[in-house]
Amino acid sequence: MNALSRVRIVLVGTTHPGNIGAVARAMCTMALTRLYLVRPKFFPHEEASARAAGADALLDNAVVCDTLAQAVADCTLVIGASVRERSIELPPLDPPACAEHALAETTRGEVALVFGPEHSGLSNADLDLCQRRVVIPSNPAFPSLNIGAAVQVLTYELYRRVAEAKPAAQPPSPPATHAEVERLFEHLERVLERIDFLRMSNPQRGMRRLRALVNRAAPDQNEVQILRGILSATEHALAAADPDV
Repeated sequence: MNALSRVRIVLVGTTHPGNIGAVARAMCTMALTRLYLVRPKFFPHEEASARAAGADALLDNAVVCDTLAQAVADCTLVIGASVRERSIELPPLDPPACAEHALAETTRGEVALVFGPEHSGLSNADLDLCQRRVVIPSNPAFPSLNIGAAVQVLTYELYRRVAEAKPAAQPPSPPATHAEVERLFEHLERVLERIDFLRMSNPQRGMRRLRALVNRAAPDQNEVQILRGILSATEHALAAADPDV
């Protein structure tokens, strides 16, 4: 969940403390922990704690700022949640695209999802500080979502992508060093001599071809160990078959 730790929720001018608690609860259920509050009318407040329903630690760690600029100063991507149309349009995103865009950006820096006051939404001045805009599709006859619900929708999309991501592939074994490969060749030659495989007119040429074969394969450390394990097992079998040798 490291990507989620680089995403913050920013609430601007929240007037009802219960909505702050509802947002904290929505965030907590989706493993987001960083809440920024810009000029909240009432905070801290008992109703915020009551609506948080156990997400008190998130409220305790909330960062209160005087301006939106301050809340997003260290972010490399700021996405405003707004249905507001502007003459200079911000590129709009739907919630799935918003999550994808935000998570991709977390590999480079901090991301902020910004929500405005309950009754008016983000102002043009607030949206001027955003690079992108996210719109949650809703009933055109009743398009306004409660802020807690809006946060829940967007954080769910973030969480789903992180939770469903395939586990990172285990890193391959480190490549074998020159010294490790040379020890393999020494071991191989010793075993081949013991089984008389190198009884040929030009044994050096035979070993050179085996070297070329191994070098083309560029074995890693695990593969070298497997090959040497086979050679050691061969030596043990030979010793058991002829203990006098």
